[in-house]
Amino acid sequence: MSRIPRITLCLSLCAMALVAQESKPELVKLESETIAGLGIRNIGPAVMAGRISTMDGVHDKGRTTLYVGAASGGVWKSVNGGTTFKPVFDKHNQSIGSIRIDPKDPKTVWVGTGETWVRNSVSVGNGLYKTTDGGENWTFMGLPDSERIAGIEVDPTDSNIVFVAAMGHLWNSNSERGLYKTTDGGKTWKRILFINDDTGCASLALDPKDPKTVYASMWQYRRKPWAFESGGPGSGLFKSTDGGATWTRLSEGTKRGLPAGDLGRIALAISPSNPKVVYANVEAKDSALFRSDDGGETWIRGHSGANTIIRPFYFGALFVDPKDPMRVYKPGLNMTISDDGGKTFSVIGGSAHGDWHATWIDPENTERIYAGTDGGFYGTEDRGANWRFMRNLPIGQYYHVAVDMALPYRVFGGLQDNSSWMGPSRAGGAIQNRH
Repeated sequence: MSRIPRITLCLSLCAMALVAQESKPELVKLESETIAGLGIRNIGPAVMAGRISTMDGVHDKGRTTLYVGAASGGVWKSVNGGTTFKPVFDKHNQSIGSIRIDPKDPKTVWVGTGETWVRNSVSVGNGLYKTTDGGENWTFMGLPDSERIAGIEVDPTDSNIVFVAAMGHLWNSNSERGLYKTTDGGKTWKRILFINDDTGCASLALDPKDPKTVYASMWQYRRKPWAFESGGPGSGLFKSTDGGATWTRLSEGTKRGLPAGDLGRIALAISPSNPKVVYANVEAKDSALFRSDDGGETWIRGHSGANTIIRPFYFGALFVDPKDPMRVYKPGLNMTISDDGGKTFSVIGGSAHGDWHATWIDPENTERIYAGTDGGFYGTEDRGANWRFMRNLPIGQYYHVAVDMALPYRVFGGLQDNSSWMGPSRAGGAIQNRH
């Protein structure tokens, strides 16, 4: 076959290119109307879940109702124990730090924005929200510059009294941090515990039988582009027995049994069945889990294994069994459980995704536990012997997305803690996980 036609075509294209360069045609201005007819198309329903940062649950009218907060995917509600979910917070900030259901009214829920597991890729929050109709509508309740809300506690005897732990800015100093309290349902707020502009409130526990007894951990911290500083003289563990009017620093010195020197992040948990039993996971030069059997007066040093003390800025949570004060759960790289008050721990995470954070234990059936990891939402009916993955939360955290030149083109995405995924842009039908 002659090559002349190909040469001719090549010369013609070159000539057209030169003419185009010489004529310098006007660039077409691309406006929103130009692509207004192109609708957004979901590439799915294949789904990869992402980090669950917080959750709360309640038995409401015979059903298990769950509110799940994602690191960057908003708040999701389930009225059937996680079988199905619906998003209820899409109009608001999508980085969630804390969720608390009002003990007296399950339709009243508080949400604090701004994730508090402060790796270098977390987003920021813009304050506190409240719903009184089960998530259908939300009202902004203040603290817009808190950036990260680490805990919310509602007085079980008076829904107008609420405590909020504000961690404050991650990358710089700011004044809207510390422990806040409202006595009028959120209309006004009073800061009742404050150290300085570099120290926020990282954990909060309320005595369920005497809600005037409050425990709070303060954390001095700062992330920089090249380093992370956790701890300092501002950090400490505090207790109030008058609803926050006055405070005692429990971490002052070593006479109570807590570590000496500058402390870092402290995770708190109080036993619902015996509030005298309080746990504190303390970041220090010699980090460990501590337990108090007398309401914080004295402390017993417990476990200090890897999963207990690793990365406290990312695994700063503890959970006590609602019926057994000696059973405590410590999320970390794995989910671990202690049945002896924190002396020893065993792994119950099984084959579930690593990096555990949020946990809710059913107070009526403590064998039933729901938990969130960097890979999504899980449930167990046998206290962690077996876990069921709820593959129904589309909250994958993509760091970057790219496409190739295949027909149809393929989509590539790198996710936080979930490797890189590749799939077709079209599959002749629904795109499933198997694609």
